[in-house]
Order: sequence, then C-alpha cells, then structure tokens
Amino acid sequence: MDNQLTIDKDWWPAPAKLNLFLHIVGRYENGYHQLQSLFQMLDCGDSLAFDLLDSSNIVMETPLKGVPDEDNLIIKAAKLLAKHCNLTSGVAISLKKHLPMGGGIGGGSSNAATTLVALNHLWRCNLSVKTLANLGLQLGADVPIFIHGLTAFAGGVGEEITPAPQKEQWFLVANPGVHISTADVFRDPELPRNTPIMEWSDYTFEETRNDCQQFVEDRYPEVAKLLQWLLHYAPSRMTGTGACVFATFKSRMEAEKIQALMPNSWSSFVSKGVNISPLQEKLKLVNATSDMN
Repeated sequence: MDNQLTIDKDWWPAPAKLNLFLHIVGRYENGYHQLQSLFQMLDCGDSLAFDLLDSSNIVMETPLKGVPDEDNLIIKAAKLLAKHCNLTSGVAISLKKHLPMGGGIGGGSSNAATTLVALNHLWRCNLSVKTLANLGLQLGADVPIFIHGLTAFAGGVGEEITPAPQKEQWFLVANPGVHISTADVFRDPELPRNTPIMEWSDYTFEETRNDCQQFVEDRYPEVAKLLQWLLHYAPSRMTGTGACVFATFKSRMEAEKIQALMPNSWSSFVSKGVNISPLQEKLKLVNATSDMN
C-alpha cells in the first residue's frame, strides 16, 4: 500500500530545520516571547500529498496516531486557507512522517507551511508569500519561516525574517527519544529571558547559544547525555526547545562516520544544510510546469 501511495501521488516536501542558535531576549505583554534565532533549512523532512475532492471535506487520509484531525496543524492550515479565500473546496491529505514529534526540528510547523503553500497553488488562491506567512503565524511562530523557505535570521516571535545564506555544512541530527512540549518550556518561570539583543552582523556560532538548552538538560537527563556524547566529536547544540540535538561537520562522510559510532538507543539522520528549502524548489518546479502547459 505504501509503495502504491508513493507511486501514485505528487509529494510535497515539508523540510526539517535547525535553530543554529536561540536567544530569548524578552517577553511581550501578551505573553509571547521575543526571540532571536538562525533557522537553518535542511534537505530532508516529511512529505505530504493533496488529493482534491468534489466535496468540501478536509480530511487526513493518513491520520497521525494520537492526534485527532481537529488538533492536527495540517488540517487547521487547510481550513484556515479555505476560510480566508472563501472556498468550499475539499482535500484528502496524505502524510509520510519521518521527523519526530516534539523534536524541535519543525515537523508540525513545516507540515502546516507545506499545506498552505501547496494548497495556495492547487486551489489557485494566488496569495502572496507575505499573506501566507501572516496566515501561518496564526498557527505557530515557526510556520512563516517554512513558508519563506530560506535559511534566515528570525526575530520577534519568529515572524521578522532576514535571509542569511550560510556556507554548506552537514549535520548529524540525533533524537534521544524523549518528547518535550514547547509550550511547557516557554511557560516555565525559570527559563532565562534576558539575553541582550544581538546585531545579525555580529553572528558567529561560537558566540551564541540556545537559551533553552541548559534548562532542558537539567530536566531531561537523556538530552544532556546525548549532548555530552556528541561534543566529543564536533560542535554540538540542542535545536529549538529540544529534544533533538545536532553536530556540525564539513562533509557527509565525517557525519556518517560519527553516526556509525552512536549507541543504538538514539535515533539519528544525516542531512545537508541548504539555503533554499526543498519546498521552495518544489514550488518553482510546479510553477514552471504550469507555465509550460
């Protein structure tokens, strides 16, 4: 069945991201946190396919275990777009899930962004990237960065985006097997929230950090254990609010060499950092095909 699904459907990428750093520089009156981060796009992630329906139903063809459709960001994104554009269009959505949930590498947010971008094309909504990003912000702070699809600095709650191309690196991304709630991390009064605001031009990996990392390590020993292991081999850091951590390498070969040494209790993958996300590359391809037709 899975092979048949792969053959017959047009899959849209929902790429992973890494926060190369994450500073919490304050808090707004509405409770949202003011952040600074560098979002690094990766060349791998989940995949989604969209089968348009004659009815107005918006459904998951491959439901996520433990996640009711009404709570799924994919369904929420599709319904939000349909409402914004006053559409009665329906769609059945399939998901090939590769990214861990609660891993801090953007799975849910990336899925929502891909849904907005793909259905904007398939439903012929013709909304601008800016409008889609504003819609995406209603679903989550990280959604706009995936809609823009560029490796970029982000400020505010994540919506102030400045493209920041990085030199090509390879990343070993590892998951210690624990689920961490982003909401719980940001809700905790002990989380540091006073890092000085940085000029983007001053960025270096060495002079930045993840303000959530020590907080998470203190509460999730398996995250601390994994980070300590990786730091023996390469510069390493937690991404987002965790639980995934990453190590940086100059080549795939170097990353895979360390991956082969990793204990079996941790899952991992090797991925290349890209400056334009696979979603944007897919959109260029389908637009070019549409123009030819």
